[in-house]
Amino acid sequence: MSSTPAPRPLSVAELDLDAPDGHVLGFRPAPGAPAVVPGDVYALVRLRGRPAATVVGTVPDGEDPAEVLAALARRRLAEAEGPGTDAERLAAARPAALEAPTPPRTSVVVATRERPESLARALDSLLAQDHPDFELIVVDNAPRTTGTHELVTRKYADDADDADRAVRVRYVREDTPGLATAHNTGLAAAEGAVVAFTDDDVIADPHWLTALTAPFAADPGLGCVTGLILPARLGTPAQILLESHGGFAKGFAPRLYDPARPPADEPLFPFTAGSFGSGANMAFRADALRRAGGFDPATGTGTAARGGDDLYAFVAVLAAGFRLRYTSEALVWHHHRDTWQDLRNQAYGYGAGLTAYLTATLVRSPRLLPALLARLPRGLAYARTMTAQRGETPDDGVPGEHGTQHHPWPASLSRLERRGMLYGPIGYAKARAQTRTRARATAPARARSQAPRGGSAVAR
Repeated sequence: MSSTPAPRPLSVAELDLDAPDGHVLGFRPAPGAPAVVPGDVYALVRLRGRPAATVVGTVPDGEDPAEVLAALARRRLAEAEGPGTDAERLAAARPAALEAPTPPRTSVVVATRERPESLARALDSLLAQDHPDFELIVVDNAPRTTGTHELVTRKYADDADDADRAVRVRYVREDTPGLATAHNTGLAAAEGAVVAFTDDDVIADPHWLTALTAPFAADPGLGCVTGLILPARLGTPAQILLESHGGFAKGFAPRLYDPARPPADEPLFPFTAGSFGSGANMAFRADALRRAGGFDPATGTGTAARGGDDLYAFVAVLAAGFRLRYTSEALVWHHHRDTWQDLRNQAYGYGAGLTAYLTATLVRSPRLLPALLARLPRGLAYARTMTAQRGETPDDGVPGEHGTQHHPWPASLSRLERRGMLYGPIGYAKARAQTRTRARATAPARARSQAPRGGSAVAR
């Protein structure tokens, strides 16, 4: 690891204010986080429940953490006021949000593999959603044990002892490994007009699903909505370093990406899909995602490609002519992996997933090649910047707003990201070949299962 001092652990909390300069309405640890203790604290600032900013402060022993952080939050929100800022955009969006139409019938897909404890925590938060009409689908991906099946069928499924709940929980098994394949299986099983996806290591805010899906009712041309992802814990150097260099958050300003009106501030659009959102917090109009071909099964965690399944889907939906919206109103808390090796794996996987998804996009949509080639020089410069050793002058800072990069990003992680980028197209080719091999191997069994009773399948 780096020779610089390891960052100090932070408590993670939520602070709710009556107004940008108002009094404290509530203060508590983030869901799934331990109690706040004196020292460094990372806090989500809400304005009457609505996510508005993040702040970091040091709470001295004996002082009220809510008041210490509220003073910082008021200064942060005052600095953010003005035309074009996050605070101004949040204020402008408030009337529309309050008048949001009823969200459509939704299917929530959670793909998982051998993590029943974190899955149970995620499902408990999903069952507490204020959305009026949704189902839950758990996709057990290439299981080695019966742990996930037993958890879902005994505690959460329709026939469980406490299953007098209104929300339906279904268990679906998918034996082919790979997150994209698991998501496609969930999409095939979904009954909702909208399909939302999240991970088994999140805790969803009670308003998450409503905020994520209501925009579909207001905009028939909307194909995808993504939301805010914040850290549930910042207790290890790996977790803090990841969050300090961007984490999964995309800020607090609402954003609309329209292929008919490319954003002027993103010259690489639509190929900078990482700025649109992340797979732990995304929803699609089911018809739009199906029309775009679903997820590419040769991408994603669990395949040789290592990632990129969510990025591919974002670009595929945009390329099909649909709009994509980002909203910080839809919030989940993510449990970052906590070891240095986890962070190394993520750095390599991010690099591999980036070029794997670009390869997948060109393989499956070759008509996009001229647009990609036109953006290639800027894209290479962007990639060099994003994988550079960042923040080489260390300080005693801690992660505040998204991407503030207080802690130096080690050269070893930059090298891993770049190695991953070189590997991505190779990994995608390997995963694609494996997908074809599996398809050929399972074709006879599929044909037999589809044969009419009392007869045999007829080749056409």
